[in-house]
Amino acid sequence: MFAKQILALSTIVAMVSAQSSSLPASSGTPTSSGVLAQTSPAWLSTVTPMAGNVLAVPSAGAAVPSGALAAVTLSATDYPTPWEVPPTNSTGVQAAIAAIDWTKVPAAPVRTANANGDLTFTGYDANADPYCWWSDSNCVKPKVDYLPSDIYNCPNPGDWGLSYDDGPLNPDTPGKADQWAEPQLYDFLAAHNQKATLFYIGSNLLTFPAAGQRALADGLTICVHTWSHPPMTTQTNDQAVAQFYWTLRVIKEVTGVTPKCWRPPYGDVDDRIRSIAWQMGLRTIIWDEDTNDWNMPGTGGGNLSPNTVDGYFQGWIDARKNGTDNVSGHVVLEHELNNATVSMAEKWLPTLQTTFNVVPVHECQNISQPYWETGFTYPTENAANATTTTSMSLAPSAAPTSASVDVASASAASAGADSSAAASGTANSAAGKLAVGAFTVAAVIAGAMFNL
Repeated sequence: MFAKQILALSTIVAMVSAQSSSLPASSGTPTSSGVLAQTSPAWLSTVTPMAGNVLAVPSAGAAVPSGALAAVTLSATDYPTPWEVPPTNSTGVQAAIAAIDWTKVPAAPVRTANANGDLTFTGYDANADPYCWWSDSNCVKPKVDYLPSDIYNCPNPGDWGLSYDDGPLNPDTPGKADQWAEPQLYDFLAAHNQKATLFYIGSNLLTFPAAGQRALADGLTICVHTWSHPPMTTQTNDQAVAQFYWTLRVIKEVTGVTPKCWRPPYGDVDDRIRSIAWQMGLRTIIWDEDTNDWNMPGTGGGNLSPNTVDGYFQGWIDARKNGTDNVSGHVVLEHELNNATVSMAEKWLPTLQTTFNVVPVHECQNISQPYWETGFTYPTENAANATTTTSMSLAPSAAPTSASVDVASASAASAGADSSAAASGTANSAAGKLAVGAFTVAAVIAGAMFNL
């Protein structure tokens, strides 16, 4: 089973106590749309990117790197221990904490998990859902009006938002060849002229930076997936900041870019975590279709039959072909977790390309600049509506955190997987919990579809 970081939490965090309430806010006031303004993360301004990176998105049709990765390493002494809950007392984390307006962080309690890592839902009213807790209600529209809705699908029917979590996939044995580790998947995507959105675990990038460099050079989009892959609502406010800070820092040091996007492990997010992420420059991206590929037999996997996963893919393809899938496009959850997930991705991608318009998430959302640095401008489906302040940031962005965008390469072993009880079909809350696919249709009909 995938790895989980279990925290023993005994107190309910409202915002940040007296010490945090007096901290200066730099996230700005609400914009004319009512959404809290973001600024570029100034607390990363001193990070020096590694050398050897591309400085822009590769042009259409340009050859991208392939084959063996260069020998690239990063000093681990500057970072927390991989896969452990990162400390909160570093200068950088404290600066990030000080930059948050804690009066705009809802007072949702810190959640708990059992010994297996499953969240405890006792006492939470999913019908009232006061904090838009996705894990219990599949809520994607915050209950506070100063946060934007989560991105969870593609607006246009026929779009397939391609995304892979938990990367970069490290070799099973560090320093030794591994057929399924990166750049296996990235080379396959390049060979099929396909771009995707990658949600990186900071620990994996630290231990395999060459893959991140390759991903950026290939024109793939990199987003945050936390440092150690915990259910984020089990983290205190300061711990949540640390999960984001260390992942953003290693991504910037390795690649030179600062993402505006993140995906919560297991989809576990509520308005408290959304606000912290948003004020750290990150927009929440969920999904509306889950392959459950993480649960297939393989390293760190489970026992779900690959035939079942095949059935999911075939069902989505059939629905599109017969016209029943005609309400919206989709953001689909896949993983670069192990040989099973990578081989499954490679098996189905060519067929998906003949049925769907397979694109990265930012492209179907018309987000041309998914990083705070402005040197990378990506294609979108509607270039006329894509600006430097697209739906990742609903307010004018501040100056980039670095004058130059020197990008580096990185690759790392993947561990952990995203899923929620609703998405995976396991019963982890009270009866009546919505399945992700059913929820999506209902949300669209109800007018809840996010269409920025």
